[in-house]
Amino acid sequence: MKRLVLILGDQLDIDSPVLKNIDLKIDQVIMIESANEAQHVWSHKAKIALFLSAMRHFAEQLKYLGLPLVYIQHSPKTIVEELRSKITDGQFTHLICVEPGEWRLKGGIEELASELNISLEMHEDPHFYCSHHEFRNWVANKKELRLEYFYRLMRKTHGILVDQDGNPEGGQWNFDRDNRKPFPKKGPGLIPPPALFEPDDISKTVLAEVEERYSDHPGSLAHFQWPVTRTQALEALAGFVEHRLVTFGIHEDAMWTDTPFGWHSLLSSSLNLKLLNPREVIDAVLLAWKKYDLDLATVEGFIRQILGWREFIRGMYYLDMPQMALDNFYGHQNTLPAWYWTGKTNMSCMREAIGQTLQYGYAHHIQRLMVTGNFALLAEVLPKEVCDWYLAIYIDAIEWVELPNTAGMALFASGGRFTSKPYIASGAYIKRMSNYCDSCQYKPDIRFGEGACPVTNLYWHFLIKHRTQFEASPRTRLMTANLSRISEADQQSIQVHAKGLLSDLHSL
Repeated sequence: MKRLVLILGDQLDIDSPVLKNIDLKIDQVIMIESANEAQHVWSHKAKIALFLSAMRHFAEQLKYLGLPLVYIQHSPKTIVEELRSKITDGQFTHLICVEPGEWRLKGGIEELASELNISLEMHEDPHFYCSHHEFRNWVANKKELRLEYFYRLMRKTHGILVDQDGNPEGGQWNFDRDNRKPFPKKGPGLIPPPALFEPDDISKTVLAEVEERYSDHPGSLAHFQWPVTRTQALEALAGFVEHRLVTFGIHEDAMWTDTPFGWHSLLSSSLNLKLLNPREVIDAVLLAWKKYDLDLATVEGFIRQILGWREFIRGMYYLDMPQMALDNFYGHQNTLPAWYWTGKTNMSCMREAIGQTLQYGYAHHIQRLMVTGNFALLAEVLPKEVCDWYLAIYIDAIEWVELPNTAGMALFASGGRFTSKPYIASGAYIKRMSNYCDSCQYKPDIRFGEGACPVTNLYWHFLIKHRTQFEASPRTRLMTANLSRISEADQQSIQVHAKGLLSDLHSL
């Protein structure tokens, strides 16, 4: 038995089950930098740099521990093609790996093992609370798949924020309504900065290589200060719970110019690279809650994102793929506007959210859902083009987390498979939650005509077009009820204005 152990770029865990019991004499560990992965979608330079730097740092750790590592840099081949060559040349009998976070790669590895007639040992990723089997069992008897009920099960199963009888701390399961406040009118004030890390020699080499090899890719490397090692990731976690968690909850949905991070943790990339385990993140937050007597709404809101939503969408991804990637409930076909890649648009909200993303490879959940995602849905953009953009542009985007969030939630492409309504809003919401509208040539309260906000116009157009669907649900009925306050003539004008916008989205 001769085993080849594959470590993927988002599986950088020294305690990985595939690194147990390695025979140092005949087994081999392999890590592959594949240019194909960076170009599968037109990836942000910072995303490419993050993966390469974190991988190279992890490789150094494996070498230090004396593990038999083959590290392949800058391969023009796909990961599967490199594996085929290595397995054939080395006459390996077993391929060992953790399940990839992308359906395409998982299928490619399974097909390769079958083609070469070798044994494939694919471990389930231990960086989750809920296994595939447990999630399928939960789904089996459900008429509706909703986060809230899954989240309650996770809380009870793992004894998190519940009393001895399984009842929720504070008498309720969800404090979301307490965590939706905008910043004060004068702005967010002083926010303790997140832990940022100056590039070391390995990272500097990577940054130079990315600038040279991927010069035509979007985004900037000027602000690259992300954690690329477990030590840095732990430091980032400690900094968040000590200095930023205290006010995270109340303003977690707020947006403001020149405030790219707000009070957010910035831990998603470390979690998704597996530099951190969600269990240690939640443990640290629970410890800080007691130590600093933090507001329960803040603590619950943060834990819900990890123990609830993160686990839920991962379960849905593996349950619904590959159909999820093809879903297009509304049949939208418009092309993604080119300014999604440049930020050069007259809409201040989109300019701010996309501009920030191009600088850092980061935007928080409301900027993704209710600004860039909201507009893409209202603008009737083909879901695949939007999903490819999200996968390319955010440093923490791996398909298992990106696709359900984008297709299923932001775009309603799955038709309510696991969300109860389309998440749409007019410019009034953006004005309430940010200062973006203050510097915009469009006015969020104008529905059509000169100065009309495209977000507002397309919002009302969407409601008019899909009135029957919205009126059928108690969660959205109030939205269409507001149409009764708009005259038939104005509704006609809204639709005429929207037709013009939808025919020339690239000029906005």
